[in-house]
Amino acid sequence: MRIRGRLAPSLAVISHREPETDDAALIAAAREGDGAAFARLFRRHADAVRTRITRLVGLVAERDDLVQKVFIAFYRGLPTYRGEARLSTYLHRIAVNTAYDHLRGRRRWADSASLPDAEAVVERVSPMLEDQVAARADLARLLALLDELSPKKRIAFILVAVEGCSLAEAAALIGAAEDTVKQRALQARRDLLARLAATGAREAPGAPPPGRAS
Repeated sequence: MRIRGRLAPSLAVISHREPETDDAALIAAAREGDGAAFARLFRRHADAVRTRITRLVGLVAERDDLVQKVFIAFYRGLPTYRGEARLSTYLHRIAVNTAYDHLRGRRRWADSASLPDAEAVVERVSPMLEDQVAARADLARLLALLDELSPKKRIAFILVAVEGCSLAEAAALIGAAEDTVKQRALQARRDLLARLAATGAREAPGAPPPGRAS
């Protein structure tokens, strides 16, 4: 893919036996057109970005494409990235925005037969949330119902209740006020409570944590 008159560096894995170089040095090199430096940044951060994308949008077939979009957006933003935030934070902000755009444009699944494998989702979710549900079947049902939430509520709920982010951390990733994130997470919880009750879940999830003081 050509970006700004240059070929975007390949994101293929080359070799894991590389000398340690900090992100700032790799970013500086990538900004000067060093494709190998950018590829190393990708290898260093791709797994964490993929994990967050998976938690936000589910085990959809497009998740690897979404990871690629995150790094393409980062590559395009290299000229203006000044390191005010840690690279991991910056990438996860892009990941949240990418997930939001995907969720907004995604058609709702017609029925449970088209949902991703619930058992696989359960294996990747935080134990904190699993402990709040009476049985694995109820947790799988809850995760399926997440797709019925609006993208904003879903993302806020997952960041705060599933990943355990503080309100300050979630707000920084989403780009919204802490109170806005709190209200979205609480509204998502209320929506999930109602849906879980309607589907006959034995126990509904507890309130999302209000967030650690920052």
